[in-house]
Order: sequence, then structure tokens, then C-alpha cells
Amino acid sequence: MRVMIAPDCFGGTLSATEVADAVAAGWRRSRPDVELVTRPLSDGGPGFVEVLHHSLGGELHQVPVNGPLRRTVIATWLEHDGTAYIESAQACGLHLVAPEDREPLTAHTVGVGEMMYDANDFDVHTMVVGLGGTASTDGGAGLFSGLNAVPLDTRDQVLPNGGGALIDCGRIVGQVDLRDEVTIIAATDVENPLLGEHGAARTFGPQKGADELTVQRLERGLAHWADIMAQACGRDVRDLPGAGAAGGLGAGLLALGARVESGAGLVRRLTGLDEAMAGVDLVITGEGSFDWQSLRGKLAVNVAGAAAERGLPCLVLAGQVAVGRRQAASVGVERAYSVAEHAGSVEASLADPAGTLAALAADVAAQWGT
Repeated sequence: MRVMIAPDCFGGTLSATEVADAVAAGWRRSRPDVELVTRPLSDGGPGFVEVLHHSLGGELHQVPVNGPLRRTVIATWLEHDGTAYIESAQACGLHLVAPEDREPLTAHTVGVGEMMYDANDFDVHTMVVGLGGTASTDGGAGLFSGLNAVPLDTRDQVLPNGGGALIDCGRIVGQVDLRDEVTIIAATDVENPLLGEHGAARTFGPQKGADELTVQRLERGLAHWADIMAQACGRDVRDLPGAGAAGGLGAGLLALGARVESGAGLVRRLTGLDEAMAGVDLVITGEGSFDWQSLRGKLAVNVAGAAAERGLPCLVLAGQVAVGRRQAASVGVERAYSVAEHAGSVEASLADPAGTLAALAADVAAQWGT
């Protein structure tokens, strides 16, 4: 039997590589005779650069940038064959901020712009910006600032960072400092618009620490910021799919002329996932939470689709599962297993993420041993 393990990260706990290693360790515990093929993946969120470097090689560049709040972080981007792969979570990821320190009104994306500015000095013709897992909801205002197009308030003072200040933005001064020939791609599988019930603030704000009043303030600020970007860039992007990705960072990139491409699909293609499925008997994927957002095209469903095209069964091992068997089957998932349920509670699973995942994998392997 030949089994492929192709997971995403478990946000905030395990990288995609660590997930793959834990599942493989558990599987071998029950089925040491099985040949395992590991393919850690990403949909553009945390682990994007690590996964691509593992498959493509290329040169890693480290650059100090402004983190999501007040500290400098060292961010890494990948240069390969004329393309810069930039992971937004490296600069403004939620994992960089402890839960008790989250500041949804002031977290920003300045560091993402600084990464792009750094990549602009190299011989690259394309910048692929992976979106996801951010602590910010600033609509990409920080991105503009990091690229030397500075948002000012109505008194022509530099606008403070973060989505909470956007309502006071008066204009943007300066030109974005990127070469004209550079193509920008926003890699994401989030289709949410910038505003409204399914927008950046209402959908993703609460997981970044925003209460209802904060969500309302962010929503008003993003609506105003969309007007400012439309005036400055000549593009009204608020209703475009993907504009709400990464706290509205997608909107900032779209305003700069980026096109959206499926992050999971891009990684699937670049890592040769389809070719690696040749001769495989079973496919395992996974992510932190297998829920309704997964069904809208996130990585696990993308992997399940690739398996279904080849008539292969696909299993999901996730931190938590909120999808019924019928819903899972509709996207090509044979069964979905919850680490939290297997461990007895979410708290137990988080106390030892790799160990509890490996234990689940061992039990699943025993079930699929024939």
C-alpha cells in the first residue's frame, strides 16, 4: 500500500511539515509496511515559503521588517526562476502575536510592503504574495506605506498604522515603489469581498480579537479606505472576490493591479502534487479546522479534488471537524477525523499537538489497514 500525506498547516500549532511528520509517525506505528509519500502544502498562508522552497529550491532572502504591532521581525521570501514568493504571514501573521496581546485596531501590513520593496531590488518579473493567517485588518494600508505610498490623515499628518485609523484617512501621497514590469499575483483561496456580512472585518475580525464594536469600527474604516484607494489607484476593488483576504490585504494588492490566483492550486501545480499521486492508493490531507470555509475551496478540498480525479479515496485529519459526512463526500472526502474528538477535548489536543495528531493517525491507519 502506498499512502500520500499532503496536509496544510494547523494554524498556530504545527507547520505543514510538522503535520506531515506527525501523521507519518502515527501511520508507521500501526502500518510499518506501508510506503509513505509526504507532500506538505500551503494555500498561501503560513508555511507558503517553506513548502515552495522544499519543492522548488531557489534562494531564500531574509529581511528585517515591521511586524504586525511594534516589534521588528525577520521575514523570509523565496526567489526562484524570476519570481519572488512572499508570505504575508511572515510579516504580519497572527502567530506572531500572543492571544492576550492582539490589537485588531492597530495591527498592520507595513512589513508585507517592505518585503515587496526588498524583492523589487532583485531581478524578478513576478511577485506572488501568499495571503492568510494575518493579525491585521487594515485593508492593505500598511502595504502602501511599506512601498512608500504613504496614507495621510485629513490634517496631512502620517496616518497611524492599523484598521482603526482608516476612517481618518484623507489621501495617499507618493507613488508605489515597484518596477512597472513586475506582475503581482495574490495567492489565496478566500473569495470574500472587502465589506459586508462576508467581508474582512465581520468574517475574520473576531478571530483576530475584535469584538462587535471593534468590527463596526473596522468596517467603517475599510469602506472609507476603499474610497481612498479608488481615488489614488483608479480601481474600485471593494466587491472583487479575494478583496477581503488577509484582513483586506487582498484589496490593497488588487488596487495595485494584482490578479488573484488560487493559492492551493498554485502550490498544487508547483509542487507536482498530481504527478506524485501516480501509484498512490490512499491520500491523506489535513488542516486546523475542517469546516464550511474548507468547502469553499481551501487546500484540503483542493487535494480531495485531485484525488477524486484519479479515483483515490481521500481522508482528512483535522484539529476540529465541523462538516458532516454527506458534505464531506460532496467534495471528495471519504472520511474526516477530528484530533480534538480523539484526544477528548480541544485543550487536550492543543497540549500536545504533534502527539495527539500522531495518535489519531495510528488509529486511522489501523482502520485502513486492509
